[in-house]
Amino acid sequence: MKFSELWLREWVNPAIDSDALANQITMAGLEVDGVEPVAGSFHGVVVGEVVECAQHPNADKLRVTKVNVGGDRLLDIVCGAPNCRQGLRVAVATIGAVLPGDFKIKAAKLRGEPSEGMLCSFSELGISDDHSGIIELPADAPIGTDIREYLNLMTTPSKSA
Repeated sequence: MKFSELWLREWVNPAIDSDALANQITMAGLEVDGVEPVAGSFHGVVVGEVVECAQHPNADKLRVTKVNVGGDRLLDIVCGAPNCRQGLRVAVATIGAVLPGDFKIKAAKLRGEPSEGMLCSFSELGISDDHSGIIELPADAPIGTDIREYLNLMTTPSKSA
């Protein structure tokens, strides 16, 4: 079974580090097979809102979006996810972001349309293998918030017991 350290510490929170906690769990009779990060290594990903979503003029499976990430202007982002739609709160990798695998987000043109970031799936952030579409966040997710903070992924290892 896998569970997050953050979840465990909601129930019991001894004043010890992650390694000592894993050792104590093992000594209590629950073998810890490993401790690993809940998500991949990434930064520069924030909560955004898709303000506009239109069909790409030169590609059947792409959409051209305008996304609010809390800055002074909307970002133009081309997206291929089937669940992209207006009003959706999403995880946005902005220009300069680095995703797992040292994938750097840069400004680009996709089939002639500018793209200033990327709308992310769970798999692109190394959180799970789900790559069926972009992450759909609750409507009250605060725009501009770091996605690690919003999803409680800050230094939260996952333990296998």
